[in-house]
Amino acid sequence: MTDGSDTKAQTAARPVRDRLMDAAEECLRTKGIRATTVSEVAELAGVSRGWLYRHFPDKAALLGAAIVRLNDAYWGEAHAVLAEIDNLPAQIAEGIRLGRSAYDSPGALVMKLRLDEPEEFAACAGAGVQGLIPDLTAFWERYLAAARDRGEIAVEDLPQATEWVARTLLSLATVPGEHVDVDDRAALLKFLDRYVMPALRA
Repeated sequence: MTDGSDTKAQTAARPVRDRLMDAAEECLRTKGIRATTVSEVAELAGVSRGWLYRHFPDKAALLGAAIVRLNDAYWGEAHAVLAEIDNLPAQIAEGIRLGRSAYDSPGALVMKLRLDEPEEFAACAGAGVQGLIPDLTAFWERYLAAARDRGEIAVEDLPQATEWVARTLLSLATVPGEHVDVDDRAALLKFLDRYVMPALRA
């Protein structure tokens, strides 16, 4: 058996639902939500459209399931990375790096889809993952709480401070600026130490 046929056999052995979501993720990565079709996903997964509809009633349900899986993968991946870092500025810098790795990180793809196709994303994602700021706020709260316990920051209203950090991080990760190169880790840490951390220590 050739390597190609080995790969095909391994793919065929996976549950159909997983193959469909794998194919949906690949289409989302290369085409986005609007341009992805059910026929393309079915063909890529190696099943008929009729078989796809046995698992997902429509395109929104299919892509929504893929988006939820991407979202879950991102939060797990990001927590594993940030748990190894013991100070808040470095954690925020790493969070920005993860958010900017558009093709390597599942969460970066979710963020890109949310920003590029917000209406389509909302229609597919469902109420559970529509709110990017609430998701980011919930994600970062444990890190701000730990920083407060270490004495790095002093905030009275932790949820409000965490939302501010989430909004700041989203802006730095997605909106280009003229005075800080967020891909330069040293420059980014200097920026965070100068402007973000003093606000959290006040």
